[in-house]
Amino acid sequence: MLKLRLISGAAAAVFLAACATPAPPPEAAPEASLDAEAETPAALALDVSVYDGDFVDIQEFTTPGGVSVWLVSEPSIPIVSVQMAWRGGSVADPEGLEGLGQAVVYGMNEGAGDLDSLGFQTAMEDLNMSFGCSNGSEWTSCSATMLSDNAAASMALVASALTAPRYDPGPFERFVREQEVSLKTRETSAGYLAWRAQSQALYPDHPFAREVSAQSLAALTPELARAHKDALMTKDRLLVTAVGAISPEDLAPLIDAAIADLPETSDVPAATPVTLPEIAAAEPVVVPLPQPQSLVRFIGPAMDRSNPDFFPAFVLNYTFGGGGFESRLVKTLRVDKGLTYGISSSIDPDPNFNVWSGGGQTKNESAGEFITGIRDEMQKFIEGGVTEAELSDAKAYLIGSYPLGFDSNAKIAGNIMSVRQDELGIDYFDRRNALIDAVTLEDVNAAAAKYLAPDRFSFFVVGEPEGLSAE
Repeated sequence: MLKLRLISGAAAAVFLAACATPAPPPEAAPEASLDAEAETPAALALDVSVYDGDFVDIQEFTTPGGVSVWLVSEPSIPIVSVQMAWRGGSVADPEGLEGLGQAVVYGMNEGAGDLDSLGFQTAMEDLNMSFGCSNGSEWTSCSATMLSDNAAASMALVASALTAPRYDPGPFERFVREQEVSLKTRETSAGYLAWRAQSQALYPDHPFAREVSAQSLAALTPELARAHKDALMTKDRLLVTAVGAISPEDLAPLIDAAIADLPETSDVPAATPVTLPEIAAAEPVVVPLPQPQSLVRFIGPAMDRSNPDFFPAFVLNYTFGGGGFESRLVKTLRVDKGLTYGISSSIDPDPNFNVWSGGGQTKNESAGEFITGIRDEMQKFIEGGVTEAELSDAKAYLIGSYPLGFDSNAKIAGNIMSVRQDELGIDYFDRRNALIDAVTLEDVNAAAAKYLAPDRFSFFVVGEPEGLSAE
């Protein structure tokens, strides 16, 4: 099988607590050293192990500073993509300070050290690099893409952002204004209202259900953001992946320098699993919204990756609703009945949120028929299973399309990071397709009978639906 270094040559796109009592503000931040002629680190003697897989070669090493790194060297393109991820995301926002994690990452490229927001953006342009951070529910991540020749100076700029973000009043107030606008627009977003109804009905007391509010936004301050940054971004929670034209010996000192001033550890709590009921409410939850279409969302309990049913269910989902025009939901509800432009489903492998969910939009007048159609398709899988041809098509697509997610350095770094975050093992890229190929018709049909019972799925409708049995 061709390895990723051959695939990635096709593209060179540049891209990817409960701190209930926030810690006191840090001491005066050091000024960043952004000298484009930054010294090239001396070569180091690293203990580098190489996973020589059929799909990708990954160099694994620990920097002298103690950071675990997975590196895919790609010398043909003079670009380096670095991904950093810390366990702990928005669920770690202290109660009453929802949105604090978002404030942290918003300010990461809005000025650092002696550079204000404009100066920081100008420095990135001068270096032809990109850098940004995100705050998901369970992880806080930063990514940087840079030219190999500028790697030292680019990582120096990253270091300044990690250790000395400014959180100046101007950008911070802009963040708050943008969030205030979002609070208003989300009240007319069918997707957001469906998520709110789902979380309030199924896991109302879980941190996943918490929302940013006007009150929580008003309580945020730059000082709280600085303190929360230090709680989220610590050395002990850091994972690093990188792809590009750089050696372990050149990369290790750049990473160590970038994270040198981060706190060693913090007490940010880990997320806990959401458990959905095995039997859902019989009637859909309806959220009124004056619009001509109804958004229908369904969600039921699934399984984690360690469950032997995971890959049979993953393959089954392609035929159910994950395969676009090849899925039965689309064939029946769009092509045969003309009820929707699109409907899809997916399985979330997050160990804290194992769900099988999906949805689509339909006219208000056909909402009842649409939901009945979804349930009928679930029942058909239980009673008749999938065909050999459907199974063959699903496996061919899921295996054959996998390399398309690796057509740039940033995508490769991101995919490798996902494997690290999910603790799937360095050989996962080789095992993944074999696990799919090993799924049998008996496995898939057993998964359908076990997981696709219509009464396991809760339905949520946003709009002015008609034809529901509760009317």
